[in-house]
Parts: sequence; structure tokens; C-alpha cells
Amino acid sequence: MNISRKDMKTKNIMIQGTMSNAGKSVIAAGLCRIFAEDGYRVAPFKSQNMALNSFVTEEGLEMGRAQVMQAECAGTKPLACMNPILLKPTSDMGSQVILNGEVLGNMKAMDYFKRKKDFIPEIKKAYDKLAENYDIIVVEGAGSPVELNLKKDDIVNMGLAKMIDAPVLLVGDIDRGGIFPQLLGTLDLLEKDERDMVKGLIVNKFRGDARLFEDGVKILEERGNVKVVGVVPYMDVKLDDEDSLSERFYVNQIKDFDIAVIRLNHISNFTDFDTFEQLPGVSVRYVKTPSELGNPDIIIIPGSKNTLEDLRAIKDNGLADLVKTKVLRDNTPIFGICGGYQMLGRRIEDPQGVESGGFEEGLSLLPVDTVLGKEKTRTNFEGVISGATGKFEGLKGKPVEGYEIHMGTTTPYENLTEFTSERTGFCKGNVYGTYIHGFFDRKEILEAVTGFEVTMDYKAFRETQYDLLAEQLRAALDMDYIYEIMGIKR
Repeated sequence: MNISRKDMKTKNIMIQGTMSNAGKSVIAAGLCRIFAEDGYRVAPFKSQNMALNSFVTEEGLEMGRAQVMQAECAGTKPLACMNPILLKPTSDMGSQVILNGEVLGNMKAMDYFKRKKDFIPEIKKAYDKLAENYDIIVVEGAGSPVELNLKKDDIVNMGLAKMIDAPVLLVGDIDRGGIFPQLLGTLDLLEKDERDMVKGLIVNKFRGDARLFEDGVKILEERGNVKVVGVVPYMDVKLDDEDSLSERFYVNQIKDFDIAVIRLNHISNFTDFDTFEQLPGVSVRYVKTPSELGNPDIIIIPGSKNTLEDLRAIKDNGLADLVKTKVLRDNTPIFGICGGYQMLGRRIEDPQGVESGGFEEGLSLLPVDTVLGKEKTRTNFEGVISGATGKFEGLKGKPVEGYEIHMGTTTPYENLTEFTSERTGFCKGNVYGTYIHGFFDRKEILEAVTGFEVTMDYKAFRETQYDLLAEQLRAALDMDYIYEIMGIKR
């Protein structure tokens, strides 16, 4: 179906959840795909996102990975205006604030909350920019809409819904238990005008035969006085995770080819490793302590939003020494990505206090030094593996695509083999460092690293998962009703 812009005014739908990880991002992504399949031009939108997984757009701007996934589902380019505010936690008390894709600065939580309403014009501007070019905007909330201590300054849940006059679907996670207090309790804590905006409930992550929950649907509809739009099954669909609540962190099964990813306290862009999930013989375990490391086939140190603090933490708990032993004594290959690459070197300095200031001795597995600076590198990358040593010398010449997001410059202090081109990474023996996020996404690299046959690049694999998501979600939801509450006649 081809829909003309002149035939309709931009419509919207907002997905809110009873709590973090209820499934808002996935439901929003699936709706983006369904609407796109039905012929509409679709864009995702989340006014404020707190996540350490980010992405660089073609504009050279930074945005949250969840909205990137949703844009891919919609078949459109990710734009920074789809996520005007991105908060990247640097500590328990503060975050780096990204406004319209650019670094605004580091703020303590209290300072940010005092300024939240100042960002409303930027949120409206970003939304209006999308409304000029898309038929449907799928809006995602954050956390819960009834955090009562935060509601008066809300710019991401009901405050945003009122701002853009969006009908709301409320999602609850039945897999965690307590679906009735989740959904009915949330409705009860909403103000009357807010409750009137909730046009439907979604019971998410149901295991088994949904007919067994028919009485539950009746109870929710009678007590909540709102329609249950669908009971969505627990879907085995492999999608990017948004934040540190990822279920992937708790997988400990060891398969034929075992990858140990060091789970840093401020781990970022761990979506770099989702590509391995298309290979059933490969396990990816996130390890925090020496006892969890085992004897992996490769070790990966991922990105970090606070590299110095995370480096100190793995040195303090003994994990750094054990990793060094595995690499130097057992010849276990190790990859460092972004902050993990910086940790592989001799020393990291922070003279301008970009993170915590000072310096820290690295693992000294690569002869490089890093100096952090206030200017953030944000760029897309297309290059090759210039050279490779050790076990993966066969990687040489293979193409690499991805992006850089980092604050700092890493420089060799002795002759060293350039790993990824344009001096974005170096290697020595079985030690490989690169600034390129998405390094493992190309099938040629995935095959060379794991030894398994790979049928497609990760980008193509993701498309198969988006199709599967839409198929299962379309079957579970009352799409006619959803179109109706959006004011779209079918």
C-alpha cells in the first residue's frame, strides 16, 4: 500500500511500560515494522533515553541504540532527532548529557533534574521535525509513568504524551509475575486525565497457551476499564538490548566456541557482540569475577563510559591479572574495543578530568598509550584490516564497517602492526585493539574469528529478526483497534 503525505496528518502512538524492561522498546520496534509493512512512512521517537549503548548517525551525531533498532524496523535512516536527549551514566550520581546528538557536558543527577524543563523546546523541535516527514511516529516512554516523585517535571512519559496528544498503550511484563498490580496499580496511580489517555493494555512475555489467560484479560478489562489489546508471547527474537538490565548478562552456558566478555561496571555498546547470537555453537558469557572467566576461546574487553574507574575495578578484583595470565601464558586471544582497547595499553591519562582525572596503568598487553580529551570522536567507518598477527593473521585485508564514539587518542610508542585502517587500531601477537564498534558484524570477520560458517552479515540477520518480530506481534495484537485509536481509517 502506498500512502500519500497529502492524504493524512501525522499520527502517533505511545508505548509506556509498568517498569524498565517491560518490553517497551521491542513493542515499539515491532509496531514500527508493522506500520512500515502496511505502507506508511514511520519514525520512532524517545524524548529522553538513559543507556550506554549508542550509535553514530550519518550526520555524525550520537543517539541511543534502541531508536536505531526501531528506525531499522521502520526502514528509515536513524536520525538524532529521534532521540533528542541521551543520558550516558558515568557514575551512580551523574551522566554525560547528549543533546541533539552533541555532548552538552557531564551533569550530576540533581543538576539535570533541575534543568529538565529547559529541554522541552528541543524535544518539541525534534518531534516536529519528524512530523514534517513521516506519517506515523511511534513514541516510547521510559521506566514507569507513575514515579510519583518525578512526575511534576516529566518529559518522557505522560508529560510527553500530553505535549504531543498521543494515545497510550501500557505494557506489563507477565514473565516477572505480578501482572495485575503492574497494570492495575499503574492505572490507579495515574491522574484522571492521564488515565483517559491510556487506550489499551498489553500483557507481554506470556509463556504457553494464551487461552489460559482469558480470565485474566477479563479481570484487567473490568477492573481497569480499558481494553487489553493483546497478550504477546515470550518471543525468541534476537534484538539489540537497550541497557544494563540485559538478560544476556546472566547467560553462563559454555558452547563449542566460548567467548568471555568482561562485564565492566560502566559497560557500553555491548551490542557489538549480539552478532555472535546467530551462531548456535557460540556462547557469549559476561564475566565480572576471576572465578567466572574459565578457559574461553577468546576474551573481549568492551567499551566503557568510565574507562579509568572500570580499569581500576578489574585490577582490584583480580580479573585483570587473570586475563593477563590467560593471554601471556595460555596464548588466549584478546580483543579490546574502544575503552577496552585503551585498557590493553601501557597507560591511560586524563589530564583534563574528562572522567575522574589522573592516570592509570593499563594491562600492558599492547605498546600504546592513551590520553583522554574533551573532544568526542563521532564518525562512521568503512575500512579494512590493514594487518593482523597471531592466531587471526588471516583477518588481513577483510573489510570492516562500523563507527567510532570515544574521547581520547591512542598512540603506539614502538613499531606496531596497524590492525584496523586509518590507525583506528593496532595488534601484537594475539592481542587486538580497535576503536571500531560493529567490528564483528561482517560475516567474513565472524567466520574467521569463530571458525563457523556464517550465512549473512549481521545487518541482514537483523532484518530477518525484525520480520519475525512483526509477524508474531501482528498475530498477538488487535491492529484494527490500534489503527482506530490513532485515528487512521483502514
